[in-house]
Amino acid sequence: MLKKGLLVAITLLCAATAFAAKDKDSIQVKGSDTMVNLSQSWAEKYTEENPGNFVAVTGGGSGTGISALISGTCDIANASRTIKEKEIALAKQRGTDPYEIKVGLDGLAVVVNPHNPVSKLTTQQLADIFTGRVTNWKELGGEDRKIVVLSREVNSGTHVYFKEHVLRKSDPNGKEEFSSGALLLSSSQAIADEVAGNSDAIGYYGMGYTSAKQKSIAVAKDERSEYVIPAIENVLNGKYPISRPLFVYTNGSPTGSVKKFVDFILSKEGQDIVTATDFVPVKK
Repeated sequence: MLKKGLLVAITLLCAATAFAAKDKDSIQVKGSDTMVNLSQSWAEKYTEENPGNFVAVTGGGSGTGISALISGTCDIANASRTIKEKEIALAKQRGTDPYEIKVGLDGLAVVVNPHNPVSKLTTQQLADIFTGRVTNWKELGGEDRKIVVLSREVNSGTHVYFKEHVLRKSDPNGKEEFSSGALLLSSSQAIADEVAGNSDAIGYYGMGYTSAKQKSIAVAKDERSEYVIPAIENVLNGKYPISRPLFVYTNGSPTGSVKKFVDFILSKEGQDIVTATDFVPVKK
């Protein structure tokens, strides 16, 4: 009798859970680690104002999010890069129609430990560091210590953007790659933590991840240009040389609950959250 009663209770609980789930407008969001905190902030505020809705946000990288959209396992893909032609082709084969929406702007911060005396670098010096042509801080005015290069993993939109725009200087025929000695880390937070504890490390991530535990490098296009720190005003006025758009992708023009959430993202309230999380809004 006890087993039978327990089985009935479990069955009723499962039925109630399934019913509750049907009552909710559930949206699955996946992708860019740069955008995960921003996206979670959107989701929290949106569900607070729309209690019958549920938004689940996970990271994994821009490539992971776009793959999930193509395979139909998420409703929205967060991406800190534009979708690639080969991804579009694969999506069409699978019956998916990626629809691009710009939701914010970001400056990529290049960071070192606060104890590192180096505080400014040109984009050429950054390219030399991250490709392994420069390997000691003394070559850059620092101490005689080996540089520890940190990078995001290859499925990260941040990794792709940094490679294409810093290492390859936006040259579509560029072949430069990250140094074979670079440590590939799984998230922006992992890079932030490593830099905070390693006085020889240098890494990069969206400026929303910076804190007093890391020092942002002032970057110049060349030695004759102004050295500029990653800050909202410098991304807006175009002075900071390493900045990029942030996107969400949906399967076709969004409809239903997905459209409602995207409309919230682009609303004044949603764009205020962009500012509050240290990104740059696309709408005022």
